[in-house]
Formats: sequence, structure tokens, C-alpha cells
Amino acid sequence: MEFPPCPPSLKSIQHFLKLAQEHDSRDFVIAYWARLYALQVGLKVSTQTAEETKLLLAIMDWLEQVKKQYADNEAITNEVAAQAHIENYALKLFLYADKQDREENFGKNVVKAFYSSGVLYDILQTFPGELSEEALHNRKYAKWKAAYIHNCLKNGETPIPGPLPDDDEDEFGEEGDNTNASAATPPEEAPASDPAPTPYQLDPAPSNITPPTAEEILDNPNKLPSPPVEEEKPGGFVPYVPTAQPNPATAATIYQPIVPVAGVQITPDQMITAQKYCKYAGSALNYDDVKTAIENLQKALKLLSTGSE
Repeated sequence: MEFPPCPPSLKSIQHFLKLAQEHDSRDFVIAYWARLYALQVGLKVSTQTAEETKLLLAIMDWLEQVKKQYADNEAITNEVAAQAHIENYALKLFLYADKQDREENFGKNVVKAFYSSGVLYDILQTFPGELSEEALHNRKYAKWKAAYIHNCLKNGETPIPGPLPDDDEDEFGEEGDNTNASAATPPEEAPASDPAPTPYQLDPAPSNITPPTAEEILDNPNKLPSPPVEEEKPGGFVPYVPTAQPNPATAATIYQPIVPVAGVQITPDQMITAQKYCKYAGSALNYDDVKTAIENLQKALKLLSTGSE
């Protein structure tokens, strides 16, 4: 489907629409939720001009068509399944970019992989509830790192791999930009008359540069990064890394029996929370992180058994 051009007044949704276009033929689930989030943001900021209305109505029509066409796909119709799909996809891209960065394989693909990961974490905000600590951490770091590497390459400088040793996490702000460090400012791709965009708005790579998809990374196990073994320094900013798998003796001590409370009533919100704990447990098992899986399953079991976390 051909979409009308995005007017300048809806510039804030351009990166979501571009991500959707890149995934139309690769992962329609990502394309669907990227456009849905773009629509939600667009409706909030729209000034109801003819150009804006034309684009937003076209997105609505496309979403309705896809929802009917894939009515049997849970990642389209079920928010819990969709959230898990997007979160796993974002994490794979993030870990790929982080591995390339730490191995000093700097380039536009790494910039765009970091940036695309950050945009995917933005899209997760379309679902109820707060982003997990892992998602917030990776989202902030990915956006800052994309801008930082891009500016280094643009200025002919060699980026520092991994987190900068002397940077304070609080300096990066809510959207991951470090306004106090010129190296972390976004590339100036807007006309000189426009204000410099933030990392949230930048388009860090030309259209002929395509980041690897999660499927491509899975098809080539050599690209899958090993979790970096690194302790977080005071004041440092280190990406979330799944914890190591415990030995059987340790794992046996983690489980604590939970006694169900008679007559407990579970609210819809609590049910959603329990589902998320189960989803996080499944995600942890994808990385052989048994300890985290057990902890999240225990949280779900406690919530369902007692009605409290």
C-alpha cells in the first residue's frame, strides 16, 4: 500500500513509519505495531491539516486490513504475545549492536541497529503498564550510543567501545541524549534553519543501509553476541545483561514454597502483571538464564496465589 508523504508537522512519527516500511516484507508484526504506535502519536500531535488527516486515515485503513488478514495471528491480536515478540526482537538487535560496538566494528549498520532497537523500545509503550527496567535501560543506552557513534564517524573520530567510563547515567536524560557532551549530540540532518534533532528524531543511516533483522541474526549463530562479562562501575552506564545460569545446588535454594490464600480474588490488572512475569521468564530461558526465569515465575505464582506481589 502506498502511503501519502509525512508532513513536517508529523515529523515525530517519521522514524516509526520508516521502521514499519523496512519490515513490511520481513516482519509484518513489527510493521503493524510500528504503524499503530505512529498513529497513536500522530493523533495526539496532529493539528488536523488536510495532509495530516490524509496520512493518518491511510494508516488506519492499512491497520484494519492487516488485522483482518492476520486475525489468527496472536502477535497481531493479543497484546501480551505482541509485546513479547517486539521485546525479544528489540533485545536481539540491541545485543547484536552492543557486541559489534565492543569489538570495535563501528559502522553505519551498528548505528542503525542501535537506533532501530531504541525505536522498538519506544513502540513497547503502546502496551499497558510501565516498561521493564531492562527495556528502559536498553532504550536509553541504544539511543545515546547511536548518536555518539554517528557523531564520532561524522567528525572523523574513533568511538570508545562500550559505555564511557566517566559518564553518569543521569546525564543522558529521558530519551538517552547527553546534552552536556558534544560527542553525544545527534547528527545534523535537518536543514540549517531547523533546530538540531534529538537522538529520538535522527535518521542515522541512508536508506541503502539495512540493519540485520532478528531472523538474520538467528540464522547466523556466529553473529549472536555472548553476554559481556562486566561489572557496573559507580556512576557508569552499562547495558542490561542476563545473569549467569546458577548451578543445581544454587537453583535448588531459590525456590520457596508459596501457600495459596483461600478465596483470593485476582483483578484484571494483576492477571496482566502475572502474564508479564511469565513472559519475562520465557525470555530469560531463551538465554539460559535459569535464575531470572525462576524468580519471575515465583513472582507470578505469588501474585496469583496471594493477590499481592
